[in-house]
Formats: sequence, structure tokens, C-alpha cells
Amino acid sequence: MKKFLLFILLTISVIFADKINIAVAANVSYAIEELKVEFKKIHPNIDVEITLGSSGKLTAQIQNGAPYGLFMAADMLYPEALYNKKIATTKPIVYAQGELAYLSIKPIDFSKGIAIVNDNSISKIAIANPKTAPYGAATIEAMKNSNVYESAKSKFVFGESISQTVSYTITAADLGFIAKSSLYSPKMAHYKENVNWASVDTSLYAPIKQGIVLLKYGENNSDYKVFYDFILSDRAKKIFIKYGYTK
Repeated sequence: MKKFLLFILLTISVIFADKINIAVAANVSYAIEELKVEFKKIHPNIDVEITLGSSGKLTAQIQNGAPYGLFMAADMLYPEALYNKKIATTKPIVYAQGELAYLSIKPIDFSKGIAIVNDNSISKIAIANPKTAPYGAATIEAMKNSNVYESAKSKFVFGESISQTVSYTITAADLGFIAKSSLYSPKMAHYKENVNWASVDTSLYAPIKQGIVLLKYGENNSDYKVFYDFILSDRAKKIFIKYGYTK
């Protein structure tokens, strides 16, 4: 009887669970599932629906009325623009800081640093679209600061988001510039540091500070603030660090 009552209570709690819709930059796709699991332990009655994409495209969707109550971007500029237009109700706060990495499915001599892009064995380089993806913009910045951009740009294969760029790196390119966080996914564990991947020198690009904002769409639903507070909590910070972010 007790088991039956427990089943009924659990069923009711699922039926009446609140649902919130969150827009999340693609680079966070590798950490977001674990973040959702941890959040659910604390708030079992709140279901979190995630839409992933490049920060630029998600921003355009939000400006056009997409039903997201919270935005986790890959930089501070896109959420700042939403705040300035009064579409975001809170000023952007950094929830994580990302880094760039190079990845190749074949072993590479990463001792050359970013100059590896000019190697004769590298004919295709996957990068995220710098117009919509902050990690793509950081890649271009790193190349320009190293004076390799002009010689390498004819090799570029563009992904619309950092997750698509990872896919291109694995299937269609000799080298890819990706979010370091993607390498901490269990699916990527077989790629070895300094064999298949290496960190890009962080002095070559501005820190990739990722901003979170509450949006006007969700201002009458307190569950968005609950998730917002969780993302800024120490519990979430531990997960971000686990996936290669700094803060």
C-alpha cells in the first residue's frame, strides 16, 4: 500500500511539474545535462527544457519573441545587448569562463602552437561562425594576433555553432578550433591531450566570459530565478570546472 501511494504521489508530482524554457549557448551542451540532473535533485517539481544554439542565433530568436525565460550565452555582448533593449531584466553576470582548444582526430605536433594551421598537412580547419558564435570570434582573434589568419583563412570550414564545429572537426576537417569544454564529454574521452588536442594560448584572445540573464518572457515565473540562482551557485560551479571552464 505504501509503495502504491508513493507511486501515486510521484505520478502527481510529474504531472504537475512546472516547465521552464532556457536558451543555452552550444558550448554548454556538454555540461548542461549534468547541471539539469543536479538541479532536479534540489527542485524535483521544475522541469527544464533546453534549446541549444549559437549565441547570435539565440539572441535573434529572443528578440523575435521566442519563449525563453533565461539565456546562458557564450559571451557578455549578446546578453548585454538584450539588457540594453530591456528584453533582459537583469544585467549580465559571468557564470563561467571558457577556453579554446585545437582538436584533430589524427595525432598532431602541437608544439608548433597556433602556427600548426600553416602546416602542409592541414588543408581544412573547422571554426565556429565568428558572426554568431563567440568562440569563432575568439578563434579569429587568436589567429590575427599570431599573424596566421591571412595564410589560413582559405582553409576554413564554418560551423554555425561550436557543437557543429566539433562535428565538422571529427568528420570533415584536419583541425578544429573548439570549446575546451567539449573535450570533457565522455564521448570525447578517447582523444588525448597533446596527441589529439591542446589548449590554445589564452594570451592570444580576450577571456571568453559567458553571461547569464533573466528575460522578460519569464518575469512572472519565479522558477526561472530559481534556476538562475542555481547556475550561479557553488554546486553548479563544480560542474562547470569539471567540464573545463574556469570562473
